[in-house]
Amino acid sequence: MIQGTGSGVGKSTLLAGLARAFTRRGLKVLPFKPQNMSNNAAVTADGGEIGRAQALQALACGVQPEVDMNPVLLKPQGETGAQLVVHGHVLETVEARQYQSRKDRLMPEVLKSFWKLAAQADLVLVEGAGSASEVNLRITDIANMGFAQAVQAPVVLVGDIDRGGVIASLVGTQVVIAPEDAALIKGFIVNKMRGDTSLFYDGMEVICGHTGWAALGLVPDLPAVRYLPAEDASDLNTDQSREDIHTEEGGGEGYTVPRLRVVVPLLPLIANFDDLDPLRAEPAVDLIMVRPGTRLPECDLVILPGSKGSLSDLMVFRSEGWEHDLQDHLARGGHVMGICGGYQMLGHHIADPKGVEGDVETVAGLGLLDVETVLTESKHLVEKKGIVSGMQASVSGYEMHLGETDGAGCRRPLLELDGQPEGAVSASGQVYGTYLHGIFGSRDGRMALLSRAGGADFTPGGFWYEQEDGFQKIAHHDMIVEDALNSLADHLEHFIDLDALLDLASYPVTALQNRNFS
Repeated sequence: MIQGTGSGVGKSTLLAGLARAFTRRGLKVLPFKPQNMSNNAAVTADGGEIGRAQALQALACGVQPEVDMNPVLLKPQGETGAQLVVHGHVLETVEARQYQSRKDRLMPEVLKSFWKLAAQADLVLVEGAGSASEVNLRITDIANMGFAQAVQAPVVLVGDIDRGGVIASLVGTQVVIAPEDAALIKGFIVNKMRGDTSLFYDGMEVICGHTGWAALGLVPDLPAVRYLPAEDASDLNTDQSREDIHTEEGGGEGYTVPRLRVVVPLLPLIANFDDLDPLRAEPAVDLIMVRPGTRLPECDLVILPGSKGSLSDLMVFRSEGWEHDLQDHLARGGHVMGICGGYQMLGHHIADPKGVEGDVETVAGLGLLDVETVLTESKHLVEKKGIVSGMQASVSGYEMHLGETDGAGCRRPLLELDGQPEGAVSASGQVYGTYLHGIFGSRDGRMALLSRAGGADFTPGGFWYEQEDGFQKIAHHDMIVEDALNSLADHLEHFIDLDALLDLASYPVTALQNRNFS
């Protein structure tokens, strides 16, 4: 089990890299996270949803994601509440304090999923959540030491040297947790080292001396991981470096890539923001993330992304003055695209008669698409594929939303999915929306949509993504993710003692399977 000294230390990424490395050794590896909290989710083949990080880890293992890989998923809807998803389906909406009292009922569900995966695998890699030292929550814990004790999983603790204080955070964890929990920690990894690693060799020895844990790796920062989907919105940034992207024409020389400026307002409940990853890697795009307190700059295309709370985020959008910025943008001939919750905001109204998102029954939308949305209690979770209407460019992805959207604008669909019209386009052609997440993944679809936004001045070309052994065309963004996973696995093979990790994982589990953990 990989636990961390805090959130954001790199647990998800390390686990994905380890999964790929051990899979390449011929082992059947499966990922598992007892409890995740994220609005970045993925649809499974059986119509459920799990955290996007676990879907990435499944990809690293070469298997299809399934709901047992993340049996409990919390999707925040505000400062204190969250949607509780169990085994891939919404169970209820809970406040933070209410959720603590439900954990004892969730542990049997977590263990059921774990043992199901364990029976199928040579190795299960388990990811903890947040910090292992949250002793105030230990009595009801199902995500870190509570789970580790239930299955007697050996624990490796990860600290992030880039944020500072890594010695204190690792040693301090041993100090504050219960002795029986500390006994489960067998080793540690220091992650995200920048510069000369030899400068921290003495630091590794200090940690070993204070804790008695094995030093399993000092891992340098790896730039390639920026191509992997981010789990938290806090990981989003405005770094749009294109140093490793080149154009097709003339082997990357003598050809000027037409640039599109794409602006994304970062709303508090942004969800499924990995939709933007293909644009972040696309050489034809300058992707600009705009945080609250900043005006929307001049650009070609504004994207309103998915949201876990369309009503709440719409009100924030207005309070920031972005509605006026959007009107000015359209008056200059710019384009606007909404995805899922962003699509709902572009219509005339969003109605919430069942109180799915709170007490407000109806909110006026931005009125840029001739559609209206009614939020429902049932969630659409389905994978789809098709084309951009009128352009024969392929798209694929998934729908994950509460609500039905309809209106005259839907008679001008943006897409045709599984033979059916989907989404809407304004009469001017400047505004369009869809429920399809992952819409930019396919190069054909991405180029078609960028061409729509760029008008006559933008002609999509062919683009190449640089690899160590040459250049590869970006047919689908998944190719970039695959390359990043392989680079990460190579990196960890060099900087982590993988044989020692396997030795830690080699313990008898058959006797545990018959224990009553309920």
